[in-house]
Amino acid sequence: MSELADAARELLGADVRPLAGGYSGETFLVGAAGEEAVLRLYLRDPERAEVDAALLEFVRGIVPVPRVLDQRKADLDGPAHLLLELLPGIRLDELLPEADDATKRTAGHSLGRELARLAGIPFLRAGAFAGADLAVRPWPPEGGGLRPWVESHRDVGAFAHWTAEEFDALLEVADDAQLLLDRPDSDGRSPGSLSFAARHPLSGDIRRAVGASSTSRTATRRISLCHSDLNPKNVLVDATTGEVTGLIDWEFAHAGTPYTDLGNLLRLESDEAFCVAVVQAFVAYAPPVDEGFMDLARAVDLYAMVDLVARRTGFELVERVHELVRATARTGTLAAGRPDWVALADVTTATSRGPRKIV
Repeated sequence: MSELADAARELLGADVRPLAGGYSGETFLVGAAGEEAVLRLYLRDPERAEVDAALLEFVRGIVPVPRVLDQRKADLDGPAHLLLELLPGIRLDELLPEADDATKRTAGHSLGRELARLAGIPFLRAGAFAGADLAVRPWPPEGGGLRPWVESHRDVGAFAHWTAEEFDALLEVADDAQLLLDRPDSDGRSPGSLSFAARHPLSGDIRRAVGASSTSRTATRRISLCHSDLNPKNVLVDATTGEVTGLIDWEFAHAGTPYTDLGNLLRLESDEAFCVAVVQAFVAYAPPVDEGFMDLARAVDLYAMVDLVARRTGFELVERVHELVRATARTGTLAAGRPDWVALADVTTATSRGPRKIV
């Protein structure tokens, strides 16, 4: 951390203070009180700086993001970096533990609406962004889905200490999740889905979700903008009202399913007032959503959780995710004992309502 701080200080010749949140350690608060800004270094991935700058400009006016004050490519004088506007507000993870239910509902509704706005920003294909024009590089064709992804992490990180029975149970959930992700589209077409279902018995909750979404005439194959790290540490809110004031740290943003951010955000959240408000606002403001959208969100999030458990140790967040993945294997379900937020929200999905205008 001190080496990064020294690099930041050398760049600006000003006081620098590391900002909490996230794992990169490459974000600093710089400047004197009243004239502060955020310095984001890109030592690990210098080319990402121009992608992030372009993304922030692209979504400004749609969702709350900081203005780019200065942008530099890596050169002999220092690393690539962005100097960003310091947005008002506190982190959502600081607000939720002490807020009353009314403030939590306001925060949830405000954030659910921002998720809906991201879900309404379309792309033609899924993949990673490249360059200042945000060209989408499709994901590599190899991989084959969730089962190979989980299998590739068998002896990595915490998974190396799992029993064979535990890991096999996780693979079965991965199979169920993949069937959800490969479900029929609005015309009922999904090559290979029926033969897959015949080979792999489904748990009850997955079977119900597949059945519901396969009959939907508005089941979506949309590709949209995904923040991809939209957890409470990367959301700023007004300390008094709970309204969202900023979405920050876009380094993992890509084009993908509109349910990616929903799965990430609600992965570890347990407060009913907040979570129900998120779901209600997302359904109300997003383009038509699938009947089984929460299961789809959790299916997509399984990719991220497996990666997180395999890559990092020693962080409280990672330990909580590890326990959730264990619960996923133990229960044989994507819900893993988490509440059914959709049922609690009592929302009507796309099968019975037409498109809504995002406001």
